[in-house]
Amino acid sequence: MSHTGLDARHRPGPRPPAPAADSLVRPAPLDSPVLRLFFFHHAGGSHLVYRDWARHFPTDWEICLLEAPGHGRLLRHPLCGTVDELARWAADVVEPLLDRPFGIFGHSLGGMAAYDLARLLQARGGPRPRWLGVSAVRPPDAGPEHVVRRSHLPDPALRQALAEMGGSPPELLEDPQTWALFEKLFRTDFKAAETWRPRLDLPPLQVPTAVYGGNDDPSVGPGLLSGWQRWTTHWLGLRVFPGRHFYFQPDARPLADRIVADIRTAGGG
Repeated sequence: MSHTGLDARHRPGPRPPAPAADSLVRPAPLDSPVLRLFFFHHAGGSHLVYRDWARHFPTDWEICLLEAPGHGRLLRHPLCGTVDELARWAADVVEPLLDRPFGIFGHSLGGMAAYDLARLLQARGGPRPRWLGVSAVRPPDAGPEHVVRRSHLPDPALRQALAEMGGSPPELLEDPQTWALFEKLFRTDFKAAETWRPRLDLPPLQVPTAVYGGNDDPSVGPGLLSGWQRWTTHWLGLRVFPGRHFYFQPDARPLADRIVADIRTAGGG
């Protein structure tokens, strides 16, 4: 048995990139926060999707924004090819900051990584999250018919799919030179999401969990999201908001308020 609690059939893949100085953005660092809240961004995104969120949370909570390798401030670093690799990288990044109560939130691909990170921390036997928030992610046992496959779409179709999803600046998709810089990033991230296969033989996660989504998200609707309740011992509920995949744009306040309420219900903050 490895130190992560995985047997030989489920050993980790390639070693993740070493954490860099810019792996974590802390807009308002605190010495002794009541709670640290770690945020994972979506496929093709960066920490900037959460750049204004700190103002929506209590001032004694520290907001910590993870920057995945190959994204944003780490654009020149190697990409993580799988969700497992991303979660193991994140475990190394957050480990020095687990001396305070903490929660984890992730959207889309980031939600997959958030769940895998919570699993990894539980398996290691150290501090575990007071709360897990998963947004717009299929549950671990969703069948292949629920896997949205975009990584191998032809170039025009991929850009059209991204435009329909939202969350990407129009100039990124419309300018050929800019798109050339980011196409590999999107395809690698989408491939990681498509190949996410969490272990199904594990007991439910022993972390209070809430799930969030848009009522008009064509890829991960409320009916599919409700399946998450099977994967936690403490189900806080499914929170559905008006909108599509990026239902929290342009106004994150309703989601942030719900997150604060759910964390407090879970006994954090």
